[in-house]
Amino acid sequence: MLRHGQNIRVLPEDALLTPSARDFLRDYETNGRSQPLPVAPTPRAAEAAPASAPTGALKNHGVTSRSPRGQIEAFFNSPEIAAIKDRICEIGRRMWQRAYVDGNGGNIAVRVGEDLVVCTPTLISKGFMQPADLCLVDLEGNQLCGDKARTSEILMHLQIMKRQPRAIATAHCHPPYSTGFAVAGVQPPTRMIPEFEVFVSVAIAPYRTPGTPEMGQLVADLVDQHNTILMANHGVVSWSHVGVEDAYWKMEIIEAYCRTVLVASQLGTPAKTMTPAQLQDLLKIKQNLGIPDPRFGLKECELGDNDAWHPGVTCTVPREPSDTDAPLDPQAEAIVKAITERILSGNA
Repeated sequence: MLRHGQNIRVLPEDALLTPSARDFLRDYETNGRSQPLPVAPTPRAAEAAPASAPTGALKNHGVTSRSPRGQIEAFFNSPEIAAIKDRICEIGRRMWQRAYVDGNGGNIAVRVGEDLVVCTPTLISKGFMQPADLCLVDLEGNQLCGDKARTSEILMHLQIMKRQPRAIATAHCHPPYSTGFAVAGVQPPTRMIPEFEVFVSVAIAPYRTPGTPEMGQLVADLVDQHNTILMANHGVVSWSHVGVEDAYWKMEIIEAYCRTVLVASQLGTPAKTMTPAQLQDLLKIKQNLGIPDPRFGLKECELGDNDAWHPGVTCTVPREPSDTDAPLDPQAEAIVKAITERILSGNA
């Protein structure tokens, strides 16, 4: 409503208030009644921004990959970029501490201008990365700054950013539970936990060799309607229109969700799911947050399908029949029983 210049004193009857919205309204009633309502940028102002500079990207004062080398290096060593480097290293440590990465696995990228991206280097543990280790590349993957070589998987991050102009940060790692779903080729079920439905939209990309353009292409094909991609036999990659921490949060959410689903599948009872009407409410919140989802616009009757997942059944691989599954010989069973009874009685 604020984005469209509407008065929040008059809310639509079907308005769905999030906790933060309720806090805002309460504070306004208490302290802001005599103050003018905040006004968000009009749609025209948003449309005036160039498509090559997504919302939230760092204003780089005109520095691009075509700028003089000295100007690019000064920008890469500026206080603004230093803050982004620190945040990337912090996210790397959090990935490592939660066992989302091992060895030198995982990579992170943040778009800082029209065609400039700060990314992690290759062959370094994300748990021990330092700001001086990071690299600067253009949208084609050419390294412009940094003492260490850029990650070999940067092409995937860049293809995401080029296909999805709103993506200003991407994160890739190997969290074990969600990677397990990716290895099995199983799409996580829906309608179980609100946070997953609101903040994450998942798809599975087929396997290709990591670091190849083919891998990046298959992932990029999905980022128009999904912000979290399970990469078959590999791991997970996510993008955010907010920032690098938000991209990392997607990892925590999908990993916790997949772990919870697996636990629920072992409890011997069908999992309880939300109704289509309840899911519709969550999708409204998701759409207002600017998070993509292919289910937007579907009718409630189209949101109830979850037939591809049956907890307790599809989580286990059916055992192949063997010769030991044949009926036992009654005569042999009787002989074994008699011998056992004699041994237990001490008469053997």
